[in-house]
Amino acid sequence: MNLVLSRVPPDAATHVDLATSSLRELNSALHKLAPDTHETLWKVANPAGRHAIAAGLDAPVTVEIDGPVGYYCGGMNKQAHIIVNGNAGVGVGENMMSGLIHVKGDASQSVGATGNGGLLIVDGNASARCGISMKGIDIVVKGSIGHMSAFMAQAGTLTVLGDAGEALGDSLYEARLFVRGSVASLGADCVEKEMREEHRALLAAKLEAAGILGEVDIGEFRRYGSARTLYHFHVDNVSSY
Repeated sequence: MNLVLSRVPPDAATHVDLATSSLRELNSALHKLAPDTHETLWKVANPAGRHAIAAGLDAPVTVEIDGPVGYYCGGMNKQAHIIVNGNAGVGVGENMMSGLIHVKGDASQSVGATGNGGLLIVDGNASARCGISMKGIDIVVKGSIGHMSAFMAQAGTLTVLGDAGEALGDSLYEARLFVRGSVASLGADCVEKEMREEHRALLAAKLEAAGILGEVDIGEFRRYGSARTLYHFHVDNVSSY
């Protein structure tokens, strides 16, 4: 199957319909884009839950996907802005390095897993293990998150406007967690911490980046972080490993 593109003049949108074009060809075309490309806006129709849409991008382009996506949408993203007008499957934004991913529906497990940078926004809820092993990414979830979120999170921020499931921040390192709603339970070595002015400023910056700074009261959030007792093995903490 040959990729069918609907093009208009330079700097306007390039349209791809996955009902008539293959996902492999779409991703290949996106991967071939030069840093100075004029094809900076791509619109993808009929994704139908396909996996790995717009994965591995490394160009300053915007990809707008009209419908639900499957596993690993936007995985390993660099520079690109990826907008999903629907729900996302497992691992959206997995290992992303920079750029923006915005899911305008709900997301399944492992949102932003191992992410190194960039901003990932979920307008709805995110399932279990949101932000697992995150390494610098900023994640904003406007709904609630599931259990074991931020497990072994090393760096970056996770901001949740709703509630958090069980074992939040288990084995946490230096990532900073902000939750507006209730937390079912905290994982090993995760504790609630004082919300100082520097943390309010950090939270405000993340909410502003997500376009919702004026919609919520920063004073309603609580901050969670590492108690730093599991950094090095100590026999007194053996039951927590």
